[in-house]
Amino acid sequence: MTITSYGYSVVGTIVVIALAGSIAGWLFIETGWVSWVITSFFTLLVIFTLNFFRDPDRTVPDRSDCIIAPADGKVVVIKDIHDDEFIKGDAVQVSIFMSPLNVHVNRYPITGTVEHYKYFPGEFMVAFEDKASLVNERTHIGVGNGTMRVLFKQIAGFVARRIVADIKVGDRAVMGERFGMIRFGSRVDVLVPRRVRVNVSLGQMTVAGETVLAVDPASVSKSHRQDT
Repeated sequence: MTITSYGYSVVGTIVVIALAGSIAGWLFIETGWVSWVITSFFTLLVIFTLNFFRDPDRTVPDRSDCIIAPADGKVVVIKDIHDDEFIKGDAVQVSIFMSPLNVHVNRYPITGTVEHYKYFPGEFMVAFEDKASLVNERTHIGVGNGTMRVLFKQIAGFVARRIVADIKVGDRAVMGERFGMIRFGSRVDVLVPRRVRVNVSLGQMTVAGETVLAVDPASVSKSHRQDT
């Protein structure tokens, strides 16, 4: 199992605590079954932590006309909105809720340049609540490539208390490459221009770096003109 570098410090801390707790249980508690319970608890804690910070490889679609999922999880919102922050016009919002059992490493949804980045301190409402997009701690990341602009938001949830985003304005974004994660349950909103064709449905499970969220007709036309 590959562990993301974003989780090395947490995994190391949990392993040390688990070893110390288990050893203390066997040294200082005379009741054998209690020691076994303590050891079992710490073993499960280590397994959960390793599972949470796993970072499997993904097969990124070999195409330039699509927007892919930046997160593993369940599609909980698909709605038309108007975005004045980055897209500057009518948009479609697709929201993906990540449970603590999902892979939490986030990936770029398109290739381009990071043109926008903002961090917002905030509350920690449950991430699947629609209001979480407006009031929770979050980062807003905008990537443009000359044909399209996509704004995606890492939103902390009720359990999540740490957003990691290895990003600054001017960075090169490559579709499917890792850029950060949200620790312990969260949500990602993806805002795309209204012209795109949404390729997912409510309740559908997504795979970061692989699931096609939407297809952009303008990118299809541009690619066709270049080929001809």
